[in-house]
This record gives sequence, structure tokens and C-alpha cells, in this order.
Amino acid sequence: MNRSHFIRIAILSAVVLLPSVSLAQTAIEGMPALNVNTGANGETTYSLSLQILALMTVLTILPSFLLGVTAFTRVIIVLSILRQAMGTQQTPPNQVLISIALFLTFYIMAPTFEEMYEQAISPYLNGEMSPLVAVELSASILRDFLILNTRETELAMFAEMAGDAPYERNADVPYTVLFPAFITSELKTAFQIGFLLFLPFLVIDLVIASILMSLGMMMLSPMLVSLPFKLLLFVLVDGWAMTIGSIASTYVN
Repeated sequence: MNRSHFIRIAILSAVVLLPSVSLAQTAIEGMPALNVNTGANGETTYSLSLQILALMTVLTILPSFLLGVTAFTRVIIVLSILRQAMGTQQTPPNQVLISIALFLTFYIMAPTFEEMYEQAISPYLNGEMSPLVAVELSASILRDFLILNTRETELAMFAEMAGDAPYERNADVPYTVLFPAFITSELKTAFQIGFLLFLPFLVIDLVIASILMSLGMMMLSPMLVSLPFKLLLFVLVDGWAMTIGSIASTYVN
């Protein structure tokens, strides 16, 4: 096949494919996939594709949001330490602890979520507020909750590392400082509560171990003997209600 044959094949291919390419380009240009329109009053509206993209992005970061800026971290750590202090191994199982932590988190965060819905989400769904304004208003409500439940020492530490002066208003606190300060404060508070929960069970273990040692039963595991007494003490004082109620009462809305 000589050079003239290649030229003829190329021309024939171009003639055949050119209409289909132009039709495809026309179809793509006719699809309002990524349109951003500005109305006469200056309000910006986004196409459905952009709204779906934003929704999928929010759903992607939702687990990190749940772990980092809600009460979930403190609750799950306290419940895990409590299970370890009781010595019940995998009882309650991890799925039950996570379920308890989730429902307790929704209970603690309910006033904040309701305020966000009433002031930002509901007006946006009714077309009374633009998406950006709704997001900014929701973020400001969440910022107030985080600041109220963040220790001043942690907030000052991260502000100093960021090179910022002490903040005068809640609106002046950037999220880059607030988020790590909040999660650090949550970890500190969770371990403090866990330490207080650990003490009575530790005393029971020490008493049982001393009794077994004095009786010469060194081959018998103290954990095995102390477990029924721990469960009895926990049930008598209504431990689950006290623990969950104490965690919920530590938050300010």
C-alpha cells in the first residue's frame, strides 16, 4: 500500500467521523451540566449537576465530620474505657457501643442541628436563601457550639502555634485552629472521665487480688473472681444511666 492509499483512507475517515464529532460536540454544549447563573438581583443559582456534586462531596466527608466536630469522639472513648475497666472483653460488642455513641451524639447535638435547620437549611430549601449563605450560617452556628465546648488552654495553644493573637469574638476564630483545638479538648476530657470510671473497678480488683493472695489461691485469676462483683456494683448503682447522663451533661449548647 503506497502513500496515496494512506491519504485516501485518512480523507475518507475524516469525512465519515466529522459529522459524528460535530453532533457530539453540539450535544455536550447543549447540556447545561455545569452552569452558574447570576440573577438580576445578584443571586447566584447553580445547576442540578453542581448541586449533586456538592451533595456527594458532603456525603464523602460526613464520617470525618461526625468523628471530628461532634460529641461522638468523647462518647465512644468513655464507653470503650468503661468496658475495659469492667473486664468484660467484647461485651458489649463494638457494634453496640457505636450504636449507643451515635444515638447519644444525636441527642447531644440535637439543639445545634435544630438551630441549623431552622435558620439555614429550611430557608434554603424554600428558596429564601442562597446555598453559600446557608452554608456560612450553618458553619457559624456549629462554630459557636465548638467554642463553647473547647477548653481555652487548647484554643490558646493552637492559636499561638498559628501565630494569631487572642481572639475577641467567636467569629474571629478560624476553623483551622478551632477543629484541632476541639478534638484535642475532647480527647483530654474523655480520658479524664475514663480515669474516674476506672478507679472503683481498680479498687475491686486490688481487694480481690489481696484476698486471693492471703488465701493462697495464687493460681486463680483475680479478674475471673472480680468480674461478678464489678457487674453487681455497676447494676446496683445504675451505672449505664449515670455514665450516659454524665457524658451528656458535660456539653453546653
